[in-house]
Amino acid sequence: MKQSQFKTGVIYATVGSLWWGILGTIFFKYISYMGAIEVTLHRLIWTSLILFITTLIFKKINILDKIIKERKNLIILFFSSVLIFLNWGTWIYAVSINKIIDASYGYFIFPILNVLFGSIFLKEKLNLKRKVSILAVILSAIYLLFNLESFPLLGFLVAFFWSTYNLLRKIINVDTDVGLFIESLYILPLALISCYIIFKTGNNDFSFNSPINIIYLMLAGVMTVIPLFLFIKGLEKTTMATSGLIFFLTPTSQFLLGFFYFNEPLNMSKLISFIIIWIAVLIYLRDLYENN
Repeated sequence: MKQSQFKTGVIYATVGSLWWGILGTIFFKYISYMGAIEVTLHRLIWTSLILFITTLIFKKINILDKIIKERKNLIILFFSSVLIFLNWGTWIYAVSINKIIDASYGYFIFPILNVLFGSIFLKEKLNLKRKVSILAVILSAIYLLFNLESFPLLGFLVAFFWSTYNLLRKIINVDTDVGLFIESLYILPLALISCYIIFKTGNNDFSFNSPINIIYLMLAGVMTVIPLFLFIKGLEKTTMATSGLIFFLTPTSQFLLGFFYFNEPLNMSKLISFIIIWIAVLIYLRDLYENN
């Protein structure tokens, strides 16, 4: 791998991670005065449109055609579409009710859940460091169960939906953005019908009487696709270890924003659980570095 290519990849992955961790969090927090369900629906609708355009621009119609010819791909992408929609909705809801720190907890533990799921469902081997990191996540969860008022349920749901989504996508291993485009098409009819129902009941924020709301909801798609493309581009030009390390800029920046900027509370029980998770992350990253 050329040094210049590697450096470019690091820049792409870093900007993508920070974009989502900082700009994405601030943006979705700023528009949280709108309903979380409607924001999630419009995020999917406008993401679908953008991915349709990029599929044409980058001439990926052949890739799309190849994917949809396989019945297995279509079945798995249907289930993964439900998971990505639930992940988006849970995260947006968490941000809207001042649970950004809890949401960041989910993205801290999701790579380690990926390792666990890979071991269980894909029979991937676990070395000692990975076993210790998984054990640390389990200990963190058990500790929080004894302090239910501090239990980051939304964070665990974010991690579960995202890790299960990644597991399904790993099974079929299709082009990332084209796969996401197909997933969005599965949910698109439901999203459009739901938006129509919201409009008919008069509870809509997407209204021609409020052009700024329309712009914000359309931008939800842009705020999704840009960091996705940047991180994928970075992944292509760097190593798995490098991109894995850079990814943690996302939950780290979310945690810092939640605590320092949005003044979310962090009691001792939750802080202890985060310390356990950070130890697990460090062990995981050390293993990632040594084995890639």
